[in-house]
Amino acid sequence: MELEVQCPKCNWEPDGEAYWSCHACSLEWDVFSTGGRCPRCGLEHQYTECIGWAGGCDELSPHLDWYNGLDASLQEINIERTN
Repeated sequence: MELEVQCPKCNWEPDGEAYWSCHACSLEWDVFSTGGRCPRCGLEHQYTECIGWAGGCDELSPHLDWYNGLDASLQEINIERTN
């Protein structure tokens, strides 16, 4: 299962840097390293901003929409669980 991460609106691909900050505790981290959950306070971020100054479009999208191949991976897991 290989998932690519890119903005669903402009296809910008994050490079693993700590571009995002938690709305609750202000920790800066790579939101994709934890699936959108802040490692300090545990807040689950439902939306992720595309970082304009790093080459993105500055738009917000649902966090799960950033993972290319997620639907196929979930279907594969479900098929394996039912067999």
